[in-house]
Amino acid sequence: MENRDIILKTLKSSSQPLKSGEIAEKSKVDKKEVDKIIKKLVAENIIVSPKRCFYSVNK
Repeated sequence: MENRDIILKTLKSSSQPLKSGEIAEKSKVDKKEVDKIIKKLVAENIIVSPKRCFYSVNK
């Protein structure tokens, strides 16, 4: 499974928005890699940032 899929699965399983550090901790993916993937997912409008530095899946 790719890191992108792992991060999306982590976000979908959370009931509330997560910080990138929390995503890295729960998904066991390096934080720098999480930051890169989050930036791409936000650009693709797959995830959103309801408040600064927090991310959740776009519904």
